[in-house]
Amino acid sequence: MNLLFWLVRMSGWARRPPAARRLAVVLAVIALCLVLAGIEKYVGWPVWLGVNPPIRRVPLLR
Repeated sequence: MNLLFWLVRMSGWARRPPAARRLAVVLAVIALCLVLAGIEKYVGWPVWLGVNPPIRRVPLLR
C-alpha cells in the first residue's frame, strides 16, 4: 500500500516537476540521511546518543 502511494507521488512529480527549491530540499534531506547512515556504518555511533543508554549500576554501600 505504501509503495502504491509513492508511485502515485512520483508520477505526479514526473508530470509536473516541483520547483527547484523543493527539489533542493528533498535532495538535501536524502544526502543528510546517507551521511548519517555512513557515519553509523563505518565510524560507529556513540553509546550516549543511543536510544537505550546503558544502565548505570551503583555499587551497594555496606
